[in-house]
Amino acid sequence: MRRLLADRNTRLYISGQTLSAIGDSSLWLAMGIWVKILTGSSSDAGLVFFAFSCGLLLAPVCGVVADRLPRRPLLAAVNLASAALVCSLLLVHGRSQVALIYAVMFCYGVSGALITSAQTALLAVMIPGDLLGEANTLLQIGSQGTRIFTPLVGAGLLAWIGPAPVVLLDAATFLAATATTLALRLREQPAPARAHGKAEFTAGMRYIRRTAALRRLLVTFVIALTAFGFIETISFAIVSQGLHRTPPFLGVLIAVMAGGSIAGAVVVSPLMRRTSERTTIAAGLLACAGSCLLLTAGLLPVVVAACALLGASLIFIDVAAITLLQRRTPPALIGRVDSALTLASSVPQALSIAAGAALIAVVNYRVLLIVMAVVIAASVAYLLSEPDTHVREPGPEASGRYRSAAGSAAGA
Repeated sequence: MRRLLADRNTRLYISGQTLSAIGDSSLWLAMGIWVKILTGSSSDAGLVFFAFSCGLLLAPVCGVVADRLPRRPLLAAVNLASAALVCSLLLVHGRSQVALIYAVMFCYGVSGALITSAQTALLAVMIPGDLLGEANTLLQIGSQGTRIFTPLVGAGLLAWIGPAPVVLLDAATFLAATATTLALRLREQPAPARAHGKAEFTAGMRYIRRTAALRRLLVTFVIALTAFGFIETISFAIVSQGLHRTPPFLGVLIAVMAGGSIAGAVVVSPLMRRTSERTTIAAGLLACAGSCLLLTAGLLPVVVAACALLGASLIFIDVAAITLLQRRTPPALIGRVDSALTLASSVPQALSIAAGAALIAVVNYRVLLIVMAVVIAASVAYLLSEPDTHVREPGPEASGRYRSAAGSAAGA
């Protein structure tokens, strides 16, 4: 970590993304709570996250854009546009305008897909190969760690003043991310020659299909996410039916999850170095299944422990999956491979969010949590059904070409 943070670009970029995460995590939960307050429906609140997931379905287009445009100015432009986008939420004043919240969250999903693809690709050339795990961990610490307080801030401001401060906070953090991205000193390699038509959009999926580690990762996520999307709606039922609290109390549980994420971040990089990315993903999925079972208890201490375990499990899965993708994919394809994984994961997740929003009205949330645990455990069984072909972590020489270019740019 000391070696990683000694680099100016790394410090700037991670600080900017951490600031942006403060606004993101304040907004998305506040929007769900806001819709719950406006409509009184857990199903309507869950559709906020469904709209966001539908935006992710445009990931293939986003991946092509991320691979064909310089990533630094692209990230700056998308962050700037996102700041303007969220400000449109200031026009919502009642239940009749809930559709505008859904529309903004859909566009938020599109911008998120663009930012994720461009960021994953940028890091792969900006950071030495042997430090990718640490860099992804720091980004997750910034993203998840801020949720210790930002959901409380978002939910608290919403309950106390209204949605306007939450919206303006998110817009301001997007502007901060724009500024830090523009301040990076690096020279990106030009994009390779373009393919024709369909080949341009399918290059990422075709690469996944012929790369065993990425193909197995994709199928594992598809299995797990066919049920994990239930949690977006179930979370409101856990608070209202299980714990008998008001909707803003969900901010407390999200903060507990963030604390668990910090604990997971402490050990995820050493675990990957001692084992492999695949083993780390499997451990995270098993912990996720266990947390689903604990959430059925309806007792506050058990639910708090389950939320902490869930936060740690998501850090394991996210960091290991991103690092695996970056280490197994050529730089020119990373944006499209990332977007292909995003799309393949988003379809079952979006369907499961929609299914959860419908099922919660007729099925007890505890039954849905048990279904989630069983399906996620099945995804682990698939992931581990074949021997791991662990690839040695690339050393610093893997990024030598970039560092030479970056050094020239800095010297200039």
